[in-house]
Amino acid sequence: MSDKPLVDRSAEAAGVRRLLMLGGSLLFVAALLALFGHAYGGFALIAIFSLLAMVGIAAIFAFALGFVSFASPSADSGIAHRFLDTLDTGTLVVDRKGRILYANRAYGEATGAATPDEVRSLERILAREREGSEVVYRLAGRAGKGEAAHEEFRMERDLAGRPAREPRWYRASVRPVEVASGTAHAWQIADITAERAEQETFFQNLQNAIDYLDHAPAGFFAADAKGRITYVNATLATWLGFDLATIKPYERSVESLLGKDVAAYLVGDADHRPRVIDSALAGFDGRPLPVRLHVDHSLGLEGGVRAIVTERGAEAPDENAVQAAELRFARVFNSSPIAIAALDEEGRVVRANAAFEKLFGRVASGSVAVADLVKEEGRDALRQAMASARRHRAVAASPVDVQVGGDSARALRVYVSGTGTPTDGSRESVILYGVDITEQRTLEEQFAKAQRMQAIGNLAGGIAHDFNNVLTIITASVDFLLLNQRAGDPSFQDLLLIKQSANRAASLVRQLLAYSRRQTMRPKMLNLTDVVADMHLLLKRISGDLVKLERHHARDLWPVMADIGQFEQVLTNLVQNARDAMPDGGTITISTRNVGEPEAKSFGYVEMQEGEFVLVEVSDNGTGMPPEVAERIFEPFFTTKEIGKGTGLGLSMVYGIIKQSGGFIYVDSTPGKGTSFRIFLPRHVPAEALATKTEAGPSGIASLPADSGDLSGTASILLVEDEDHVRAGNVRALKMRGYEVHEASSGVEALEVMEELGGRIDLVVSDVVMPEMDGPTLLREMRGRRPDLKFIFVSGYAEEAFAKNLPEGEKFGFLAKPFSLRELAVAVKQMLDE
Repeated sequence: MSDKPLVDRSAEAAGVRRLLMLGGSLLFVAALLALFGHAYGGFALIAIFSLLAMVGIAAIFAFALGFVSFASPSADSGIAHRFLDTLDTGTLVVDRKGRILYANRAYGEATGAATPDEVRSLERILAREREGSEVVYRLAGRAGKGEAAHEEFRMERDLAGRPAREPRWYRASVRPVEVASGTAHAWQIADITAERAEQETFFQNLQNAIDYLDHAPAGFFAADAKGRITYVNATLATWLGFDLATIKPYERSVESLLGKDVAAYLVGDADHRPRVIDSALAGFDGRPLPVRLHVDHSLGLEGGVRAIVTERGAEAPDENAVQAAELRFARVFNSSPIAIAALDEEGRVVRANAAFEKLFGRVASGSVAVADLVKEEGRDALRQAMASARRHRAVAASPVDVQVGGDSARALRVYVSGTGTPTDGSRESVILYGVDITEQRTLEEQFAKAQRMQAIGNLAGGIAHDFNNVLTIITASVDFLLLNQRAGDPSFQDLLLIKQSANRAASLVRQLLAYSRRQTMRPKMLNLTDVVADMHLLLKRISGDLVKLERHHARDLWPVMADIGQFEQVLTNLVQNARDAMPDGGTITISTRNVGEPEAKSFGYVEMQEGEFVLVEVSDNGTGMPPEVAERIFEPFFTTKEIGKGTGLGLSMVYGIIKQSGGFIYVDSTPGKGTSFRIFLPRHVPAEALATKTEAGPSGIASLPADSGDLSGTASILLVEDEDHVRAGNVRALKMRGYEVHEASSGVEALEVMEELGGRIDLVVSDVVMPEMDGPTLLREMRGRRPDLKFIFVSGYAEEAFAKNLPEGEKFGFLAKPFSLRELAVAVKQMLDE
């Protein structure tokens, strides 16, 4: 075949450029002659101009008619042309207007074109061929969109129009290419008749092979390593009474189709199984079908099994009774959830089931002792138990708890029993049984921790309640003394110092109440991204100059319900602790993101309930904590700081705030690498119709202002308080403001006073925790007689602790202990004015 193309107009532009260069040279020569006064210079200049004008007009008409085009040569055009010219595949390049720019010799031979004038595009050649024209149309449309594509089509004759003894198959392809005139389409056409014939022959042979296998006189099935049926021939399907069309690959298991015995046979290590097994398969109608299976496990690294099934008469003797017994034992042995292994005299594994291998990993027979696979603290106890079992040939007296090493240690309770002297030549000396108790241990530890934290919380709450009464008395007494002292008196500063100390003590009490989850909280719907952003400058000052503070927030963060003031205390405390853990500087990272229910489960926190959460993570790369410190980090008064640098109540308060908000907090720390605190707050889904409460919180608690102008009044007030000194101070403070005050030491006495006064009481100020009758009970009793009676509760506990015991919609004021005389007067004045 000649290596020259039939059509190649890529050189036309170069010829035009050479012509222009020739004309320019002639003009230059004529101009020189005229310039130096030559006799024929002017005549030569006029003649050259006339000749060039005629040539230019002819070139313009030739270009307009398409006889001349321009192209820019590339550096590797010679190699590209050589490749295309000698290509066996017919290649054609046309521009957007359908003009042929290039056609190699192979294209001419395929289409029957011997000269450039006979070369036609594929669109014109296939215009009258229905299948071919549709294919070319679709390919041209794809190329017009800038895409490359190819398709195959069938013709009754060849592209040259010659009749063929058999239909011809062609593969046409097109792709857009960039040329000097714009984008062109490069077509290729190849005769693939021989290739299609080879494919059809292959598929026909394959179909014949499948047909032979389907109708073989023996059954056949194949399954993968997971026991899923991949193929069943028609013979076996007929024996079992199944419709072969309903048996799809990977949809049925061996157990569902062939029975439990065969399924158990396919599970586990195939090297220790017989190759022939007599069994009975369950047919579709439930009737047993006695068969003999010839099994092959050699399917390469992917595992799996294939088997030939032959019929066996029901009356035929079972020639493999021992194998059947071994099969039943193997089914129990391998499917047992308890780890079982037979050990030799040295404690090395002779054989083991799947549960054992899952816990210990695959252990080569006779290579590693089981005692060497457990952690050191339980190693000696396990060896002693195995030695005792070998001596007494019985189950050891008590189980041994060990831990299996690895990245995720598992707790295991091990029982061992001796087998006596083996008589069958085996090396088995001890049978080991292991039960995975990791989850049980985790639950026990978490339950014990929760009980301990609850007990400490109850103790802290009780101490805080009693201490609040003491602080109330101290605060009230100091306020009375300050009323009678001038600022210049020597004792005035001492009284102020006493009051400041009482306020500090009250702050510690609030931290204890936070830990015991009994503090006052005002939750509202928050976007934590906005909260962290608003606190950035404050947290930056807290972290200091040596520490870099970074924030990472996910988009579309879910809202949560939390007290913004309390949550700001949480972040402040965590950032302070992170700063203290990095004395030489480092990075503190605060990140927020949504955690869906599947991801929440993946964390593995057993205590955390199911649901959707917003995760706030505060991480540092500081000194970190050992596990024994991280275990106690949330306990009150536990601190690793030096004396005088911490009270040990900061993280306790954080723990209580998160718990009272319905969330969860966990710490993950590695010594030398840093610490991460993860806070999970439940996602809040606002109701479609939420009633707006402006004067009361979610429990009907009235919002009391921080101050008021005139704090005096003449109303009748009933003060109920079981602590005598607290009650006396409060009565004195209210009387100083002009109120008529009646007092009672219990709820029962308060009802009696109310009865004596004929119900002429404007306001009741009552403690919550009292003997005989508590505050909520007193409220229900008095509201039963006077529904409009105004009420203020005074307590060291959070109002939620008792508000939940009141009927829905009850309105009342709340004043947290300890409080000053002015705060008491403000609360009374505001409630009376409502």
